[in-house]
Amino acid sequence: MKNLVPAIIFLLLASSCSVSKPYNPATKFSPQQLREDYRIFRQSLEEAHPSLYWFTPKDSMDLYFAQGEAKLGDSLPEYKFRYVLSYVLSKIRCGHTSVRPSKAAARYAERVRSVSFPLGLKLWKDTAVVVANLNRRDSLVKRGSLLLSIEGRPVQQLIDSMFSHLSTDGYNTTHKYQVLSNGSSFRNFYAALYGLRPRMEVSYLDTAGNLRTAALPVFNPLADTPRPRIPLPQLTKRERKKINLNTQRSMRIDTSLQTAFLEVNTFSKNYRLRGFFRRSFREIRKKGIENLVVDMRGNGGGSVNLSNLLTKYIADKPFKIADSLYAITNKSRYKQYRGDYFLNRLFFIFMVRKKKDGLYHFAMFENKYFKPKKNNHFSGTTYILTGGNTFSAASLFTKALKPQPDVVVVGEETGGGAYGNTAWLIPDVTLPNTKVRFRLPLFRLVVDSNETKGRGIIPEVEAGPTVESIRRNTDYKIEKVAELIKAKNRS
Repeated sequence: MKNLVPAIIFLLLASSCSVSKPYNPATKFSPQQLREDYRIFRQSLEEAHPSLYWFTPKDSMDLYFAQGEAKLGDSLPEYKFRYVLSYVLSKIRCGHTSVRPSKAAARYAERVRSVSFPLGLKLWKDTAVVVANLNRRDSLVKRGSLLLSIEGRPVQQLIDSMFSHLSTDGYNTTHKYQVLSNGSSFRNFYAALYGLRPRMEVSYLDTAGNLRTAALPVFNPLADTPRPRIPLPQLTKRERKKINLNTQRSMRIDTSLQTAFLEVNTFSKNYRLRGFFRRSFREIRKKGIENLVVDMRGNGGGSVNLSNLLTKYIADKPFKIADSLYAITNKSRYKQYRGDYFLNRLFFIFMVRKKKDGLYHFAMFENKYFKPKKNNHFSGTTYILTGGNTFSAASLFTKALKPQPDVVVVGEETGGGAYGNTAWLIPDVTLPNTKVRFRLPLFRLVVDSNETKGRGIIPEVEAGPTVESIRRNTDYKIEKVAELIKAKNRS
């Protein structure tokens, strides 16, 4: 059996789409169509991306652009064209600049359930631990096994090849490892880059440390025998909405530790965060809670205003989020391909001013200090949990509070940059022939020009994954922060 094409289309799929005609992932585009899309892709970046050469010099980027164009000599299907673009975009080292599938491809992926590599993994430097085996009837490779190779390819070789298509802020790798550990990402990348066979040869160390090999059947969700389904009670629309809200933000209090655990997985405006913050900090004040754990591990960002609001409840003095915030142009020759172009133009007209340096500054946030809240302000000890998924506005929150004496950052380096990032307005650019989309951030945000360029926010207390914690299926970062709180309470 040859490589299974349908598995490939799952890579980097998102959003919904139009269904004007059936989508066929095998449809190829001519070299002329691909080159036209690639020209618009490159020139849009060169025209408007304010950090195109922030980490990679122009001569190097020109070389990467040329390498990408050289791969367009033959007809390609959409997914292979996306791989050309993602390879080039990763060299910019901007976590907000990434490729998205066409809307038709995204809709197709939502409908089709395809075969995949059967193992789910947690990855970090030099380590790939099995967290799930989707083939429920296969008892060979268990949770906690260390994967060494697939089809003779060492795991580190696989990771390196996947890294070359992943965008991140600066030189950060924590975010890339986390992306590959999220959901089906590694499995989808593997199918796209190497294809699948009916049985996949793997080598691994079992939970006793013995070297093993196995031929794992590819996971087929349609053929896999489902577990007996337990009838669930029908939920009302209001109940479903409440469950959805609670998955994105929640608060619980552990009275034995005198600690409130605040989980905030987004700063999106769709989750009623203002009221949630107000109620949470009022309850924390009324109950006299001494310790606060703010879990930012799953927070990929969102509204800076909401990030600032949460910061105000904890900050002990006025804080700022930007040394500078600017774009390099306020118009585009490619406006017909950009989403939200009219609304973004209004923003530039009314909110942005060109300064003597020739750049278009959003001065409202440049060197502006925000005052802490007085009502329900928390003045105890705050522990911020971070990881590779802590990104964008979540990094701004963490960066603003880290210098504070009663704040302790626990976990791993954030995915979002400490020095700055490129974001704010991020329209999609839709290429005319393939309809492939890519995100184009328009503003460079320098958070702290004194910070190390190209790194995330480094925690004061490192708490990374271990093989043993994965085997025990424990939350190693919560365990670490609980140790810190107990030690503080004893002292």
